[in-house]
Amino acid sequence: MLSTRRGERNRENLLPSWAIRDSTLWTAEQATLHFFHEPAMNLPLLLLLILPFFVHASIQEQVIFPDASDMDEAYAPLTQPQPTLADLLTIEPSLSIYYSYARDTDMSQLFSDAKARSTILAPTNKAVMALARKPHQGPPPLNEGVIISEEEFENLSRENVIRWVSAHIIPQSPISVLSSAPYETLLKGMNITFDQADDDTSLPDWARVRLNEGVRLTGMKEASNGVIYIMDGTVKID
Repeated sequence: MLSTRRGERNRENLLPSWAIRDSTLWTAEQATLHFFHEPAMNLPLLLLLILPFFVHASIQEQVIFPDASDMDEAYAPLTQPQPTLADLLTIEPSLSIYYSYARDTDMSQLFSDAKARSTILAPTNKAVMALARKPHQGPPPLNEGVIISEEEFENLSRENVIRWVSAHIIPQSPISVLSSAPYETLLKGMNITFDQADDDTSLPDWARVRLNEGVRLTGMKEASNGVIYIMDGTVKID
């Protein structure tokens, strides 16, 4: 009997004070009901029980951000590449006839070549249409009465186009249009010179000069591999 009472006293010492009433040991069910029916008295113990769960959840939800220095090294801003000569000619409707002729030749590859530096003297559609003889027709034949075959006509037309297109390409860029020095074109023996026609320094350089025989430049477009000067006339080939 004595050992039983000592055992009960030991159990009493292990339980909180609210689990013992009138020196009577509560059952586990009674203690649980009392715990939830008296939250004000047992709030510290409740917090002690649920705190580890909150800490665990908080650690799992943490977002680890990379170091700022690593972000600077990894970040590379997107930049729009500068268009090529081919891109500019494609989107410029006023130069479509010249570009159509150029695409029929191997020289059009220069327009998309990133390593080739070219200056294009591009006549407008209006300037090409004003020509008495179109580029593929070439100069008037010396003998009007000579009859040639269809194949010979096609070969001659192709040669005329190549000569006309190449006469409008200077194989270097940039150039100084204010310079009096002549520039060689891709057409052998054909040079281009610029003459200053306006002293107004408020105008861009290209607007102050005239091409061979007074042809006026009406605009300029810069590309990643060269420059296009838009003309209101054409380069005349003898």
